[in-house]
Amino acid sequence: MAKVYVCFCTDVIHEGHLNIIEQAKKYGDVVIGALSDEALIKYNRFPTIPLEERVELYKRIDGIDSVVVQNTVMYEDVINELHPDYVVHGDNWKSGPEAAIRNNVIKLLSAYGGKLIEIPYTYNEKVKKIDSQLKEKLSMPEYRRRRLRQLLNLTPVVKVMEAHSGITGLIVEKTVVEENGELNQFDAMWVSSLCDSTAKGKPDIELVDMSSRLRTIDDIMEVTTKPIILDGDTGGLTEHFVYNVRTLERMGVSAVIIEDKTGLKKNSLFGTEVEQTQDSIENFCEKIAAGKKAQLTDEFMIIARIESLILEKGMDDALARARAYVEAGADGIMIHSRKKDPSEILEFCDLFRSDDKDTPIVVVPSSFNTITEAELASHGVSIVIYANQLTRSAFPAMQKTAEDILRFHRAKEVDDRLMPIKEIITLIDEI
Repeated sequence: MAKVYVCFCTDVIHEGHLNIIEQAKKYGDVVIGALSDEALIKYNRFPTIPLEERVELYKRIDGIDSVVVQNTVMYEDVINELHPDYVVHGDNWKSGPEAAIRNNVIKLLSAYGGKLIEIPYTYNEKVKKIDSQLKEKLSMPEYRRRRLRQLLNLTPVVKVMEAHSGITGLIVEKTVVEENGELNQFDAMWVSSLCDSTAKGKPDIELVDMSSRLRTIDDIMEVTTKPIILDGDTGGLTEHFVYNVRTLERMGVSAVIIEDKTGLKKNSLFGTEVEQTQDSIENFCEKIAAGKKAQLTDEFMIIARIESLILEKGMDDALARARAYVEAGADGIMIHSRKKDPSEILEFCDLFRSDDKDTPIVVVPSSFNTITEAELASHGVSIVIYANQLTRSAFPAMQKTAEDILRFHRAKEVDDRLMPIKEIITLIDEI
């Protein structure tokens, strides 16, 4: 009998999958590939059940010869090992980033005369409902909240992009690019006080209160599934912070980052140009400990942001604070710098990692933006946050459009650089 290979990345078997299996059985013995967790997160899906359970789920399908694990999005390893006569797949991967996977499969099969069989994708109300239920499950607080910790175990570096509205959340959620045979996407979203305040036309001085910040989070959560890290500024009074921890945890936020400063909040990139006061180690440790004591789940993370390098207090102070904050219960350390050269960030990471191999390190490469994620990961960085790039890219584009409409007294001159409304609304899912 000929060998037929079908790769699945689903947590639920519906009639569309069964149809593919039935068609595949016509060509020979069917081997199912279960995409690994590490591969799934690059495929713009996140597992709701463990790999072992997915394998058992696939084994229970009638007519299956065997199930193997496919560890990469591309099929090289599994095709080179199995040499299937046929690969069977739905025809819904002919366009978009997934087309790169299809082209890769065709190339691999053609090397020895294998064939690709494409089955018309099954899409009806029942299938649509199952897909919607899976997405809804991922957006539920108990699933979303724990995903950041899961990602830290699944990927060398967690890539985080800022979102300040439902539509920017959808951009972060749905943007996938193909590069050198790999699919890449953002893993999580950063809800920044700077971008949230800017979107509301307010200064970034903690003027936008937590109730308003929570509404922004709710707008984003309503239309997305990826985990959220909140910029918590200083965390406010300890007595208030503990209540905010409970609220964020209940909503399904994965982490809050609080900075060790006191008084009126000023953006860190001003450094010593404006008066900024760093909290004492003792006081900030008490705030961290109180927040950890208040939380009810193990998944929620409180990450301590250290301003010592921003305020030119020196490396020793930054490291002393990092060790104290971890001892107080911090689930991660964010180290910040406003220098264009990343050397002091890398020095901190190397020194911190010399005696702490596990605590996640978070960086925000806004000023030192020449360094790559891979380079940062090689120094022990766990999470990279692109903290304001969507806001900064949108503002000049909108301002230029407004100026040109005033200049030409019509919209024709700006039209070529505008995205059609039809393309914009394709981001928005209909119920």
